[in-house]
Amino acid sequence: MVELQSHLAGKWSPGSGKTTTLRNPATGADVATLHAEGHDLAAAYRFAREVGGPKLRAMTFRERGAVLKAMSGALHGERDRLIEASMENAGTTRSDAKFDIDGAIGTLAYYAGVAESLGDRTFLVDGEGIQLTRSPRFFGFHIAVPLEGVAVHINAFNFPAWGLAEKASVALLAGMPVISKPATATALLTFRCMELFVQKGVLPEGALQLLCGSATPLLELLRRDDVLAFTGSGATGTLLRGLRTVVDHAVRINVEADSLNAAVLGPEVGEGSDVFRAFARDVAKEMTQKTGQKCTAVRRLFVPSGVADAMVAALGEELAQIKVGDPTNDTVRMGPLATEDQLRDVRAGIQRLVADGAKIVWGSPEHVDLVAGDAAKGAFIGPVLLRHDAPAKAEAVHAHEVFGPVATLLPYEKLEDVPGLVARGDGSLLAVVHAEDAKTVAALVRGLAPHHGRVWVATEKVLDQATAPGMVLPSCVHGGPGRAGGGEELGGTRGLAFYMQRTAIQGDRAMLERVLDVRGE
Repeated sequence: MVELQSHLAGKWSPGSGKTTTLRNPATGADVATLHAEGHDLAAAYRFAREVGGPKLRAMTFRERGAVLKAMSGALHGERDRLIEASMENAGTTRSDAKFDIDGAIGTLAYYAGVAESLGDRTFLVDGEGIQLTRSPRFFGFHIAVPLEGVAVHINAFNFPAWGLAEKASVALLAGMPVISKPATATALLTFRCMELFVQKGVLPEGALQLLCGSATPLLELLRRDDVLAFTGSGATGTLLRGLRTVVDHAVRINVEADSLNAAVLGPEVGEGSDVFRAFARDVAKEMTQKTGQKCTAVRRLFVPSGVADAMVAALGEELAQIKVGDPTNDTVRMGPLATEDQLRDVRAGIQRLVADGAKIVWGSPEHVDLVAGDAAKGAFIGPVLLRHDAPAKAEAVHAHEVFGPVATLLPYEKLEDVPGLVARGDGSLLAVVHAEDAKTVAALVRGLAPHHGRVWVATEKVLDQATAPGMVLPSCVHGGPGRAGGGEELGGTRGLAFYMQRTAIQGDRAMLERVLDVRGE
């Protein structure tokens, strides 16, 4: 059994105190242990501030990009080993493990490419210069420079590789050193990633540190120039915003939290059409990929009332093809939930929806037919589809996210009612639209955009060309308002702003152009 260690201040640290055991959620077998306490976190902060930060800030964007490219290559070179770690600790299918790991590899590679486009600068010049007075000599410029603190990243259990990479790639490119803390339950994969980075020697000293342990003492050491990026529950996000260290030092914080993502079928889409069938396929995939444990999984399905029965049948056909069980069996398409606690929460969430008037129309929260594995030992649940025929009166479906392979179909009568119904989710990461008519798309884009970080639109011409709705692309922003946390990550160079200070520089135009190296631009 593996003992997970932290990598802090340039060395591996086993920790001390109470032992936590990580388990395989498909078999219940113990796979790793770790000690949550006993780490010198003050030394880790000093190492980041005094060693990692200066090294990164002295590097050009192109040089930082070379680090990201090497990190991506290190993961790609040991991809099969990482897949095994994901399957062993998180209970993922091979396909879901690849989704996580390839997301990490691809995001690092993407930001290595962004670095090339930024070139040999060490900071950014934001926009063009501005004449500030009647004199053409007195000018103003805006620049963005790396913050001189530490980027603290608290990641969720569902993407132990991608979560590490999507935050670290942006911070490192911006020039900030990182201390990354994975969720304990699935930390084996993150540990394996860090092992590779250390073994391959791809990281500048102090650039990236890993804490496998408690986040509480880590957060107590935050200071003014530090930033905190968190992915997890809304309740924890609220708690973090109120931390004394965050408030007293005005620490920047980015939160990605709960999200009641919606999928909308346009009223003009006919039963059995290509777009109709694509809606059913996409929804089934988003419900079951990673066993529904994705922040971008769709939870609420808004369909015209006239085709609601047909859509229930179409979704049932798609979900019936999802074979559930131990992911070491090659025929399995959906593995267990990540932990027994998750299983209890999902079952309780389904009951909450039922108590509020929803009816289960496919699947069961208590019984699952496994093609492999032992239901008594694993955290297994099959896909569950519910239906609530009074979406305007419903409460729980618009207020409570069931973080598993669960969605609720909500029939609607008029398209103009849909944006308001969707907005009752109080802000989400993603809205999915399947439509055939430009007027429908226009109405939904305008109505949904204020409440979402991303609106994904599928029409007949792009059905075979579009990404999956839940795919987070590093070139586009990821985050959402309200319940979703109010944060924003990625988005190409947009993501760098969180880790940099924008400053107005005013003075003699000719001198500033030389100092900022913007002559001729």
